[in-house]
Amino acid sequence: MTEAVHNPLTEVYRDAWLLVVHKPAGLLVHRSPIDRHETEFALQYARSMNDGAHVYPVHRLDRPTSGLLVFARDPQTASQLGQNLMSGAVQKTYLAMVRGWCPESGMIDHPLREEPEDRRRKAEPQPIREARTNYRRLATTEIPVEIEGYPISRYSLVELQPETGRKHQLRRHLKHINHPIIGDANHGRGRHNRYFAERFGQSRLMLAATQLIFEHPVTRERLHLKAAPEASFLQVLSVFDCSIWPGRRE
Repeated sequence: MTEAVHNPLTEVYRDAWLLVVHKPAGLLVHRSPIDRHETEFALQYARSMNDGAHVYPVHRLDRPTSGLLVFARDPQTASQLGQNLMSGAVQKTYLAMVRGWCPESGMIDHPLREEPEDRRRKAEPQPIREARTNYRRLATTEIPVEIEGYPISRYSLVELQPETGRKHQLRRHLKHINHPIIGDANHGRGRHNRYFAERFGQSRLMLAATQLIFEHPVTRERLHLKAAPEASFLQVLSVFDCSIWPGRRE
């Protein structure tokens, strides 16, 4: 008897046209030239949830980012929802834990140079695109640990709503305002990342896609989809007052 293969995706919403799942951190959405050795992808797991039929990712989540991921179950729905995403008609909300006490709210309006998928093209000139991210501080904390020469270390939990969808936009924008996301190996602060990796026995990016609001491309129903962060994210959030995130993902 063949043992059933564990599926790391969790179904959040399904109908005749859409499949929405929660993707854990560390899982690629689909094959990438950067990670040619990888053999597991959200795309293949979503297909298994769709009785083996093709599914079509309509947006991306970086490998270290966890949270809501939308697949269309036919090409026409994928095309329509993709256009809605490009036009800004889909509202995305993320949670992030960042270094320092960031301002209470604001918009980061900072153009970003495109980052090609193929690293061999990084030396080529790349266009600069407009990029905007709204943020709101939800909570702050400080811990009595010296990490960068100060007797205490401060952190914020922030809600992020990007108006544009540039590659690594949230990570690059938070670095731009000097509040990098904890666990970000490329744009973060190594000492803080190492502290949390050692304290909690895991190394992960503290960024999670928690809400999506959009008009269904076929039924025109307004969908408001939510998914609480996974356990590894909530574990690190224990440095904050536990009342800031009352729920856990079922």
